[in-house]
Amino acid sequence: MKGLDILKGNYLEKVENGTTTLALLGRGGGLELLKQKILKDNTFILFPSEAVEAHEFYYILDGEIQAEIEDDLIKLGKDDFFSCKELEVPVSFKVLETVSLFSVSTVPVFHYLSKIIEELRGIGERVEQKDRYTFNHSARVANYAVKTAAKMKLSRDSMESLFLASILHDIGKINIPEEVLKKPSKLTDEEFALVKKHPGDGAAMIRDTPYKDIADIVEQHHERVNGRGYPFGLTGDEILVEAKIIGVCDTFDAMTEDRAYRSAFTPEYAMAEIEQLIGIQYDEEVAIAFKHVLIEEGKLIDTP
Repeated sequence: MKGLDILKGNYLEKVENGTTTLALLGRGGGLELLKQKILKDNTFILFPSEAVEAHEFYYILDGEIQAEIEDDLIKLGKDDFFSCKELEVPVSFKVLETVSLFSVSTVPVFHYLSKIIEELRGIGERVEQKDRYTFNHSARVANYAVKTAAKMKLSRDSMESLFLASILHDIGKINIPEEVLKKPSKLTDEEFALVKKHPGDGAAMIRDTPYKDIADIVEQHHERVNGRGYPFGLTGDEILVEAKIIGVCDTFDAMTEDRAYRSAFTPEYAMAEIEQLIGIQYDEEVAIAFKHVLIEEGKLIDTP
């Protein structure tokens, strides 16, 4: 039924590390719903979050835990619950009896531990290892992209999706021969056709995971607002804003790093090129927000 998901005990994804089992029940709307099992005699810690709006809620399904709170020992068991918001110091819990917890978090937790994301990131790292000129490219793009999205006041949900899509945007290049990626001269039409497949190949890999909601962002990151991008030739508002952001950040990073066929351009030159193509290739709001990020990072000088 539209709008209703019934999973009947199936998890979107599960991670186990010997002492802890963490299962992702649902995600979206800026929330993660998790079920966690921690074996007896282990410890888990709640850490303060850098995000001021972070809020975490925990409900004990079974088991018993103990925490020392301001010199008092507090035991919690089945049907007890606790939450943290604006936490100032870490809080340590000892598991007295194997505990099962249901938790709701407004900050991303699971994807940092996710085996699927780890595997996909591994593919991206192998792509970058094929070509030393693109080492850490995706990490830099992700940094630029999230800061640009914050300037544009995108929702937390959008920023989380954007972060993952930025990290994974080039994984489809794993299918491109190394000699094509490293070629120092102009690509042939056949070689460029191979390169143009990488957004779709990357999206296809992601659509087979619980993170399929970011696949369209990856697939569209080479679309351009005038319809001259690929793979679909989308225009204007047909392109997701997250993909527009990656498109600008990706272009800037590629231009300001050395390549096999040329030396790096200056940040001033790269940004000027992007600004000349506002409304042609790049979205104006995205380009302006990105420029402010570069100014704040000291990569550009703010000129009147």
